[in-house]
Amino acid sequence: MLDIINVLQCFAPVFSARVWRHAKMLLIGAILCRKERTVAAVLRVMGLGNDPHFVNYHRVLSKARWSGLQAAKILLGLLVTLVPANLPVIIGVDDTIERRRGKNIKDKGCYRDPVRSTKKHVIRCFGLKWLSMMLIVPVPWSGRHWALPFLTVLTPSEKANEEDNRRHKTTIDWTIQMIKQVSRWLMDRSIILIGDGSFACVRLAHTCIQLGKVILISRLRLDSRLFGFPGAIAEVPGKRGPKPQKGDRLPKLKDLVDDPDQDWQEAHVKWYGGVTKRIRFLTGVCLWHTPGQKPVLVRWVLVVDTEGKCKPEAFFSTDTQLTPIQIVEYFVLRWGVEVTFQESRRHLGVETQRQWTDKAIARSTPALMSLFSIVCLMALRLISKGKELIPQTTTWYQKKDVTFSDVLAFVRRYIWADKYVKSARDTGYVLFPVQNWEAILDLLAMAA
Repeated sequence: MLDIINVLQCFAPVFSARVWRHAKMLLIGAILCRKERTVAAVLRVMGLGNDPHFVNYHRVLSKARWSGLQAAKILLGLLVTLVPANLPVIIGVDDTIERRRGKNIKDKGCYRDPVRSTKKHVIRCFGLKWLSMMLIVPVPWSGRHWALPFLTVLTPSEKANEEDNRRHKTTIDWTIQMIKQVSRWLMDRSIILIGDGSFACVRLAHTCIQLGKVILISRLRLDSRLFGFPGAIAEVPGKRGPKPQKGDRLPKLKDLVDDPDQDWQEAHVKWYGGVTKRIRFLTGVCLWHTPGQKPVLVRWVLVVDTEGKCKPEAFFSTDTQLTPIQIVEYFVLRWGVEVTFQESRRHLGVETQRQWTDKAIARSTPALMSLFSIVCLMALRLISKGKELIPQTTTWYQKKDVTFSDVLAFVRRYIWADKYVKSARDTGYVLFPVQNWEAILDLLAMAA
Protein backbone atom coordinates (compact mmCIF):
# COMPACT_ATOMS: atom_id res chain seq x y z
CA MET A 1 0.00 0.00 0.00
CA LEU A 2 2.93 2.32 0.69
CA ASP A 3 3.99 2.14 -2.98
CA ILE A 4 0.49 3.17 -4.05
CA ILE A 5 0.31 6.02 -1.54
CA ASN A 6 3.71 7.29 -2.69
CA VAL A 7 2.34 7.76 -6.20
CA LEU A 8 -0.63 9.72 -4.90
CA GLN A 9 1.54 11.74 -2.52
CA CYS A 10 3.18 13.46 -5.51
CA PHE A 11 -0.07 15.39 -5.98
CA ALA A 12 -0.34 16.57 -2.37
CA PRO A 13 1.25 20.02 -3.07
CA VAL A 14 -1.68 20.86 -5.35
CA PHE A 15 -4.11 20.84 -2.40
CA SER A 16 -4.24 22.27 1.07
CA ALA A 17 -3.68 19.73 3.86
CA ARG A 18 -7.38 19.59 4.72
CA VAL A 19 -8.58 19.22 1.13
CA TRP A 20 -5.88 16.64 0.38
CA ARG A 21 -7.21 14.26 3.05
CA HIS A 22 -10.57 14.19 1.29
CA ALA A 23 -9.12 14.21 -2.24
CA LYS A 24 -6.93 11.20 -1.46
CA MET A 25 -9.96 9.24 -0.25
CA LEU A 26 -11.83 10.14 -3.45
CA LEU A 27 -8.94 8.95 -5.63
CA ILE A 28 -8.55 5.62 -3.85
CA GLY A 29 -12.32 5.15 -3.79
CA ALA A 30 -12.56 5.87 -7.52
CA ILE A 31 -10.06 3.06 -8.13
CA LEU A 32 -11.96 0.57 -5.97
CA CYS A 33 -15.40 1.65 -7.13
CA ARG A 34 -17.32 -0.25 -9.79
CA LYS A 35 -19.89 1.07 -12.23
CA GLU A 36 -20.85 4.68 -11.44
CA ARG A 37 -18.13 7.07 -10.25
CA THR A 38 -20.32 9.37 -8.21
CA VAL A 39 -19.06 10.82 -4.93
CA ALA A 40 -21.76 8.86 -3.10
CA ALA A 41 -20.60 5.58 -4.66
CA VAL A 42 -16.98 6.36 -3.75
CA LEU A 43 -17.91 7.06 -0.14
CA ARG A 44 -19.84 3.79 0.10
CA VAL A 45 -16.93 1.72 -1.22
CA MET A 46 -14.59 3.40 1.29
CA GLY A 47 -16.93 2.59 4.17
CA LEU A 48 -17.89 6.23 4.67
CA GLY A 49 -21.56 5.91 3.83
CA ASN A 50 -22.53 7.08 7.32
CA ASP A 51 -20.06 9.96 7.54
CA PRO A 52 -22.10 13.03 8.64
CA HIS A 53 -19.57 15.33 6.95
CA PHE A 54 -20.00 13.79 3.49
CA VAL A 55 -20.50 17.24 1.98
CA ASN A 56 -16.77 17.94 2.42
CA TYR A 57 -16.02 15.31 -0.23
CA HIS A 58 -18.42 16.93 -2.69
CA ARG A 59 -16.76 20.29 -2.11
CA VAL A 60 -13.39 18.93 -3.26
CA LEU A 61 -14.79 19.09 -6.78
CA SER A 62 -17.33 21.88 -6.54
CA LYS A 63 -15.73 24.54 -4.30
CA ALA A 64 -12.19 23.75 -3.12
CA ARG A 65 -9.33 25.80 -4.52
CA TRP A 66 -6.81 23.71 -6.45
CA SER A 67 -5.35 23.80 -9.94
CA GLY A 68 -6.00 20.99 -12.37
CA LEU A 69 -3.30 22.43 -14.63
CA GLN A 70 -0.72 22.08 -11.87
CA ALA A 71 -1.83 18.48 -11.29
CA ALA A 72 -1.44 17.80 -15.04
CA LYS A 73 2.11 19.16 -14.91
CA ILE A 74 2.99 16.84 -12.03
CA LEU A 75 1.43 13.86 -13.79
CA LEU A 76 3.34 14.58 -16.99
CA GLY A 77 6.55 14.81 -14.97
CA LEU A 78 5.90 11.34 -13.57
CA LEU A 79 5.02 9.86 -16.95
CA VAL A 80 7.88 11.37 -18.93
CA THR A 81 10.37 9.40 -16.83
CA LEU A 82 9.16 6.35 -18.77
CA VAL A 83 10.66 7.80 -21.96
CA PRO A 84 14.47 7.57 -22.35
CA ALA A 85 16.15 10.97 -22.54
CA ASN A 86 17.53 10.28 -26.03
CA LEU A 87 14.09 9.59 -27.53
CA PRO A 88 11.35 12.08 -28.45
CA VAL A 89 8.24 12.39 -26.32
CA ILE A 90 5.28 11.08 -28.34
CA ILE A 91 1.98 12.79 -27.52
CA GLY A 92 -1.36 11.80 -28.99
CA VAL A 93 -4.21 14.31 -29.11
CA ASP A 94 -7.87 13.67 -29.79
CA ASP A 95 -11.32 14.78 -28.70
CA THR A 96 -14.20 12.74 -27.32
CA ILE A 97 -17.84 13.36 -26.49
CA GLU A 98 -19.21 12.79 -23.01
CA ARG A 99 -22.94 12.31 -23.44
CA ARG A 100 -24.63 14.59 -20.89
CA ARG A 101 -27.99 16.33 -20.90
CA GLY A 102 -29.78 18.76 -18.62
CA LYS A 103 -30.21 22.48 -18.16
CA ASN A 104 -27.37 22.65 -15.62
CA ILE A 105 -24.85 21.38 -18.19
CA LYS A 106 -24.11 24.81 -19.63
CA ASP A 107 -21.20 24.02 -21.96
CA LYS A 108 -22.88 21.15 -23.77
CA GLY A 109 -23.42 21.10 -27.51
CA CYS A 110 -24.92 18.91 -30.22
CA TYR A 111 -22.16 16.89 -31.86
CA ARG A 112 -21.78 14.02 -34.28
CA ASP A 113 -21.50 10.75 -32.37
CA PRO A 114 -18.35 9.11 -33.82
CA VAL A 115 -19.16 5.71 -32.32
CA ARG A 116 -22.72 5.24 -33.55
CA SER A 117 -22.50 7.22 -36.81
CA THR A 118 -21.74 5.69 -40.19
CA LYS A 119 -20.91 7.19 -43.56
CA LYS A 120 -24.55 7.01 -44.63
CA HIS A 121 -26.24 7.81 -41.33
CA VAL A 122 -25.01 10.58 -39.04
CA ILE A 123 -26.22 10.34 -35.44
CA ARG A 124 -25.91 13.44 -33.28
CA CYS A 125 -25.98 13.62 -29.50
CA PHE A 126 -25.90 16.23 -26.76
CA GLY A 127 -22.87 16.25 -24.55
CA LEU A 128 -19.59 17.82 -23.51
CA LYS A 129 -16.60 17.84 -25.80
CA TRP A 130 -13.26 17.07 -24.19
CA LEU A 131 -9.80 17.44 -25.74
CA SER A 132 -7.18 15.15 -24.27
CA MET A 133 -3.42 14.85 -24.64
CA MET A 134 -1.85 11.50 -23.85
CA LEU A 135 1.73 10.33 -23.57
CA ILE A 136 2.26 7.29 -25.81
CA VAL A 137 4.77 4.93 -24.22
CA PRO A 138 5.62 1.20 -24.18
CA VAL A 139 4.66 -0.66 -21.02
CA PRO A 140 6.30 -3.85 -19.72
CA TRP A 141 3.07 -5.86 -19.57
CA SER A 142 1.94 -5.32 -23.18
CA GLY A 143 3.34 -5.65 -26.65
CA ARG A 144 1.75 -2.40 -27.82
CA HIS A 145 2.22 1.23 -26.82
CA TRP A 146 -0.30 2.62 -24.33
CA ALA A 147 -1.69 6.16 -24.38
CA LEU A 148 -1.63 7.64 -20.88
CA PRO A 149 -3.74 10.82 -20.43
CA PHE A 150 -2.21 13.72 -18.54
CA LEU A 151 -4.08 16.84 -19.74
CA THR A 152 -7.80 16.94 -20.55
CA VAL A 153 -9.62 20.20 -21.30
CA LEU A 154 -13.29 21.04 -21.73
CA THR A 155 -14.03 22.75 -25.04
CA PRO A 156 -17.41 24.54 -24.74
CA SER A 157 -19.70 24.59 -27.74
CA GLU A 158 -20.06 27.69 -29.88
CA LYS A 159 -23.62 28.25 -28.67
CA ALA A 160 -22.54 28.06 -25.02
CA ASN A 161 -19.79 30.60 -25.63
CA GLU A 162 -22.24 32.97 -27.31
CA GLU A 163 -24.62 32.76 -24.35
CA ASP A 164 -21.80 33.54 -21.90
CA ASN A 165 -20.26 36.24 -24.12
CA ARG A 166 -17.00 34.32 -24.42
CA ARG A 167 -14.74 34.15 -27.45
CA HIS A 168 -15.24 30.80 -29.10
CA LYS A 169 -12.20 28.58 -29.44
CA THR A 170 -12.12 25.79 -31.97
CA THR A 171 -10.48 22.43 -31.37
CA ILE A 172 -7.40 23.69 -33.20
CA ASP A 173 -7.28 26.79 -30.97
CA TRP A 174 -7.34 24.63 -27.86
CA THR A 175 -4.73 22.27 -29.31
CA ILE A 176 -2.37 25.16 -30.04
CA GLN A 177 -2.81 26.49 -26.52
CA MET A 178 -2.23 23.06 -24.99
CA ILE A 179 0.88 22.18 -27.03
CA LYS A 180 2.41 25.55 -26.16
CA GLN A 181 1.87 24.81 -22.49
CA VAL A 182 3.26 21.29 -22.76
CA SER A 183 6.34 22.51 -24.64
CA ARG A 184 7.05 24.90 -21.76
CA TRP A 185 6.78 22.01 -19.31
CA LEU A 186 9.17 19.90 -21.41
CA MET A 187 11.77 22.54 -22.15
CA ASP A 188 14.62 20.12 -22.89
CA ARG A 189 12.72 17.41 -24.79
CA SER A 190 11.69 17.07 -28.41
CA ILE A 191 7.99 16.31 -28.96
CA ILE A 192 6.09 14.44 -31.66
CA LEU A 193 2.42 15.43 -31.73
CA ILE A 194 0.13 12.88 -33.41
CA GLY A 195 -3.50 13.56 -34.30
CA ASP A 196 -6.11 12.25 -36.71
CA GLY A 197 -7.36 14.07 -39.79
CA SER A 198 -9.22 16.72 -37.80
CA PHE A 199 -5.82 18.04 -36.62
CA ALA A 200 -4.40 18.32 -40.15
CA CYS A 201 -4.32 22.11 -40.07
CA VAL A 202 -1.76 24.47 -41.61
CA ARG A 203 -2.05 26.85 -38.65
CA LEU A 204 -1.27 24.07 -36.18
CA ALA A 205 1.65 22.95 -38.35
CA HIS A 206 3.07 26.49 -38.33
CA THR A 207 2.74 26.62 -34.54
CA CYS A 208 4.66 23.36 -34.13
CA ILE A 209 7.44 24.60 -36.41
CA GLN A 210 7.64 27.92 -34.56
CA LEU A 211 8.03 26.12 -31.23
CA GLY A 212 11.18 24.62 -32.69
CA LYS A 213 11.06 21.20 -31.03
CA VAL A 214 7.55 19.96 -31.89
CA ILE A 215 6.84 17.74 -34.91
CA LEU A 216 3.27 17.33 -36.14
CA ILE A 217 2.22 14.05 -37.76
CA SER A 218 -1.32 13.59 -39.01
CA ARG A 219 -3.48 12.23 -41.81
CA LEU A 220 -3.56 14.25 -45.04
CA ARG A 221 -6.55 14.57 -47.35
CA LEU A 222 -6.06 13.04 -50.77
CA ASP A 223 -7.27 16.28 -52.39
CA SER A 224 -5.01 18.60 -50.37
CA ARG A 225 -3.53 21.67 -52.06
CA LEU A 226 0.13 20.77 -52.62
CA PHE A 227 2.57 23.08 -54.40
CA GLY A 228 6.14 23.05 -55.57
CA PHE A 229 8.77 25.54 -54.49
CA PRO A 230 8.88 29.06 -56.01
CA GLY A 231 12.33 28.38 -57.42
CA ALA A 232 13.54 30.78 -60.08
CA ILE A 233 10.22 32.66 -60.13
CA ALA A 234 11.14 34.45 -56.92
CA GLU A 235 14.60 35.40 -58.24
CA VAL A 236 13.50 37.62 -61.14
CA PRO A 237 15.57 40.83 -60.76
CA GLY A 238 13.71 44.12 -60.77
CA LYS A 239 10.30 42.54 -60.31
CA ARG A 240 8.18 44.55 -57.91
CA GLY A 241 5.65 43.36 -55.38
CA PRO A 242 5.71 40.50 -52.88
CA LYS A 243 7.73 37.44 -53.70
CA PRO A 244 5.80 34.26 -54.55
CA GLN A 245 5.49 31.90 -51.60
CA LYS A 246 4.74 28.78 -53.61
CA GLY A 247 5.35 27.35 -57.03
CA ASP A 248 3.18 25.40 -59.43
CA ARG A 249 0.25 23.30 -58.23
CA LEU A 250 1.15 19.63 -57.89
CA PRO A 251 -1.16 16.76 -58.86
CA LYS A 252 -3.64 15.64 -56.21
CA LEU A 253 -2.63 12.59 -54.24
CA LYS A 254 -5.81 10.77 -55.23
CA ASP A 255 -4.71 11.08 -58.87
CA LEU A 256 -1.40 9.38 -58.08
CA VAL A 257 -2.92 6.25 -56.53
CA ASP A 258 -3.42 4.48 -59.87
CA ASP A 259 -0.44 6.03 -61.67
CA PRO A 260 2.08 3.25 -62.44
CA ASP A 261 4.68 5.75 -63.68
CA GLN A 262 5.35 7.04 -60.16
CA ASP A 263 8.33 5.87 -58.12
CA TRP A 264 6.43 3.40 -55.95
CA GLN A 265 8.26 1.51 -53.21
CA GLU A 266 7.29 -1.42 -51.03
CA ALA A 267 8.10 -2.06 -47.38
CA HIS A 268 6.90 -3.80 -44.23
CA VAL A 269 5.59 -1.57 -41.43
CA LYS A 270 4.25 -2.13 -37.92
CA TRP A 271 0.48 -1.91 -38.32
CA TYR A 272 -2.61 -1.85 -36.13
CA GLY A 273 -3.05 -4.82 -33.83
CA GLY A 274 0.68 -5.43 -33.53
CA VAL A 275 0.94 -7.11 -36.92
CA THR A 276 3.41 -6.41 -39.69
CA LYS A 277 1.84 -5.23 -42.94
CA ARG A 278 3.29 -4.88 -46.41
CA ILE A 279 2.47 -1.57 -48.06
CA ARG A 280 3.22 0.27 -51.27
CA PHE A 281 4.07 3.91 -50.73
CA LEU A 282 4.99 7.11 -52.51
CA THR A 283 6.60 10.09 -50.79
CA GLY A 284 7.71 13.62 -51.49
CA VAL A 285 8.52 17.01 -49.97
CA CYS A 286 6.47 20.03 -50.99
CA LEU A 287 4.51 23.02 -49.74
CA TRP A 288 1.06 22.46 -48.24
CA HIS A 289 -1.23 25.44 -48.61
CA THR A 290 -4.60 26.55 -47.29
CA PRO A 291 -6.20 29.80 -48.53
CA GLY A 292 -5.48 32.61 -46.12
CA GLN A 293 -2.43 30.87 -44.60
CA LYS A 294 1.23 30.80 -45.52
CA PRO A 295 2.29 27.49 -47.08
CA VAL A 296 4.10 25.04 -44.82
CA LEU A 297 6.87 22.64 -45.74
CA VAL A 298 5.89 18.99 -45.20
CA ARG A 299 6.86 15.49 -46.17
CA TRP A 300 3.85 13.52 -47.37
CA VAL A 301 3.48 9.75 -47.66
CA LEU A 302 0.84 8.11 -49.84
CA VAL A 303 0.14 4.54 -48.68
CA VAL A 304 -1.61 1.82 -50.68
CA ASP A 305 -2.47 -1.59 -49.24
CA THR A 306 -0.92 -4.31 -51.41
CA GLU A 307 -3.73 -6.69 -50.39
CA GLY A 308 -6.45 -4.18 -51.29
CA LYS A 309 -8.20 -4.49 -47.90
CA CYS A 310 -7.67 -0.86 -46.84
CA LYS A 311 -8.35 2.30 -48.78
CA PRO A 312 -5.40 4.49 -49.85
CA GLU A 313 -4.35 6.94 -47.17
CA ALA A 314 -1.93 9.83 -46.94
CA PHE A 315 0.05 11.14 -43.98
CA PHE A 316 2.37 14.07 -43.45
CA SER A 317 5.07 15.29 -41.10
CA THR A 318 6.44 18.78 -40.51
CA ASP A 319 9.88 17.18 -40.12
CA THR A 320 11.05 16.39 -43.63
CA GLN A 321 13.98 14.37 -42.27
CA LEU A 322 11.74 11.57 -41.02
CA THR A 323 11.59 8.55 -43.29
CA PRO A 324 8.24 7.47 -44.78
CA ILE A 325 8.27 4.31 -42.67
CA GLN A 326 8.79 6.33 -39.48
CA ILE A 327 5.89 8.63 -40.33
CA VAL A 328 3.50 5.73 -40.92
CA GLU A 329 4.57 3.83 -37.80
CA TYR A 330 4.34 6.95 -35.62
CA PHE A 331 0.81 7.59 -36.85
CA VAL A 332 -0.24 3.99 -36.16
CA LEU A 333 0.66 4.57 -32.49
CA ARG A 334 -2.25 7.02 -32.33
CA TRP A 335 -4.69 4.12 -32.09
CA GLY A 336 -3.78 3.76 -28.42
CA VAL A 337 -5.67 7.01 -27.79
CA GLU A 338 -8.93 5.44 -28.99
CA VAL A 339 -8.31 2.38 -26.81
CA THR A 340 -7.78 4.61 -23.75
CA PHE A 341 -11.06 6.44 -24.37
CA GLN A 342 -12.92 3.12 -24.57
CA GLU A 343 -11.23 1.63 -21.48
CA SER A 344 -11.87 4.80 -19.47
CA ARG A 345 -15.58 4.59 -20.22
CA ARG A 346 -15.78 0.88 -19.50
CA HIS A 347 -13.66 0.60 -16.35
CA LEU A 348 -13.33 4.11 -14.86
CA GLY A 349 -16.92 5.25 -15.20
CA VAL A 350 -16.46 8.20 -17.54
CA GLU A 351 -19.99 9.47 -18.39
CA THR A 352 -21.40 8.06 -15.12
CA GLN A 353 -20.43 10.96 -12.83
CA ARG A 354 -23.31 13.26 -11.89
CA GLN A 355 -21.85 16.64 -10.99
CA TRP A 356 -23.97 19.66 -11.90
CA THR A 357 -21.89 22.72 -10.93
CA ASP A 358 -19.58 24.21 -13.55
CA LYS A 359 -16.42 23.71 -11.53
CA ALA A 360 -17.21 20.11 -10.61
CA ILE A 361 -18.04 19.26 -14.24
CA ALA A 362 -14.75 20.78 -15.44
CA ARG A 363 -12.81 18.76 -12.86
CA SER A 364 -14.44 15.32 -12.65
CA THR A 365 -13.83 14.04 -16.19
CA PRO A 366 -10.16 15.19 -16.37
CA ALA A 367 -9.63 13.53 -12.98
CA LEU A 368 -11.06 10.23 -14.19
CA MET A 369 -9.01 10.36 -17.39
CA SER A 370 -5.86 11.07 -15.38
CA LEU A 371 -6.75 8.19 -13.07
CA PHE A 372 -6.05 5.86 -16.00
CA SER A 373 -2.41 7.02 -15.96
CA ILE A 374 -2.19 7.02 -12.16
CA VAL A 375 -3.34 3.38 -12.01
CA CYS A 376 -0.66 2.46 -14.57
CA LEU A 377 2.00 4.27 -12.51
CA MET A 378 0.87 2.34 -9.42
CA ALA A 379 1.14 -0.94 -11.33
CA LEU A 380 4.63 -0.04 -12.54
CA ARG A 381 5.66 0.73 -8.95
CA LEU A 382 4.32 -2.64 -7.75
CA ILE A 383 6.05 -4.50 -10.58
CA SER A 384 9.36 -2.82 -9.72
CA LYS A 385 8.95 -4.27 -6.19
CA GLY A 386 8.71 -7.80 -7.56
CA LYS A 387 4.94 -8.16 -7.86
CA GLU A 388 3.71 -10.16 -10.86
CA LEU A 389 1.02 -8.88 -13.21
CA ILE A 390 -0.68 -11.61 -15.21
CA PRO A 391 -3.84 -11.43 -17.35
CA GLN A 392 -7.06 -12.68 -15.80
CA THR A 393 -8.17 -15.75 -17.74
CA THR A 394 -10.89 -18.37 -17.52
CA THR A 395 -11.38 -21.77 -19.08
CA TRP A 396 -13.50 -20.28 -21.84
CA TYR A 397 -11.49 -17.09 -22.34
CA GLN A 398 -7.75 -17.28 -22.68
CA LYS A 399 -5.95 -14.01 -23.38
CA LYS A 400 -2.22 -13.45 -23.72
CA ASP A 401 -1.91 -9.67 -23.42
CA VAL A 402 -2.63 -7.71 -20.27
CA THR A 403 -5.41 -5.14 -20.67
CA PHE A 404 -6.37 -2.20 -18.48
CA SER A 405 -8.95 -4.30 -16.66
CA ASP A 406 -6.11 -6.57 -15.51
CA VAL A 407 -4.00 -3.60 -14.42
CA LEU A 408 -6.92 -2.12 -12.50
CA ALA A 409 -7.67 -5.45 -10.78
CA PHE A 410 -3.97 -5.81 -9.97
CA VAL A 411 -3.89 -2.46 -8.18
CA ARG A 412 -7.26 -3.02 -6.50
CA ARG A 413 -6.08 -6.31 -5.05
CA TYR A 414 -3.16 -4.71 -3.24
CA ILE A 415 -5.31 -1.85 -1.96
CA TRP A 416 -7.91 -4.26 -0.59
CA ALA A 417 -5.25 -6.56 0.88
CA ASP A 418 -3.73 -3.70 2.85
CA LYS A 419 -7.06 -2.72 4.41
CA TYR A 420 -7.22 -5.93 6.43
CA VAL A 421 -4.70 -7.60 8.73
CA LYS A 422 -4.09 -11.28 9.30
CA SER A 423 -4.74 -12.88 12.65
CA ALA A 424 -1.93 -12.33 15.14
CA ARG A 425 -2.00 -16.05 15.94
CA ASP A 426 -1.47 -16.92 12.25
CA THR A 427 -4.52 -19.17 12.23
CA GLY A 428 -5.20 -18.59 8.57
CA TYR A 429 -7.99 -16.11 9.24
CA VAL A 430 -8.23 -12.40 8.49
CA LEU A 431 -9.45 -9.82 10.98
CA PHE A 432 -12.12 -7.44 9.69
CA PRO A 433 -13.11 -4.24 11.45
CA VAL A 434 -16.89 -4.13 11.66
CA GLN A 435 -17.08 -0.96 9.54
CA ASN A 436 -15.04 -2.55 6.73
CA TRP A 437 -17.01 -5.79 6.98
CA GLU A 438 -20.26 -3.91 6.51
CA ALA A 439 -18.77 -2.07 3.52
CA ILE A 440 -17.75 -5.37 1.90
CA LEU A 441 -21.20 -6.82 2.42
CA ASP A 442 -22.73 -3.75 0.78
CA LEU A 443 -20.38 -4.13 -2.21
CA LEU A 444 -21.21 -7.80 -2.59
CA ALA A 445 -24.91 -7.04 -2.40
CA MET A 446 -24.64 -4.47 -5.18
CA ALA A 447 -22.12 -6.38 -7.32
CA ALA A 448 -24.77 -7.96 -9.51
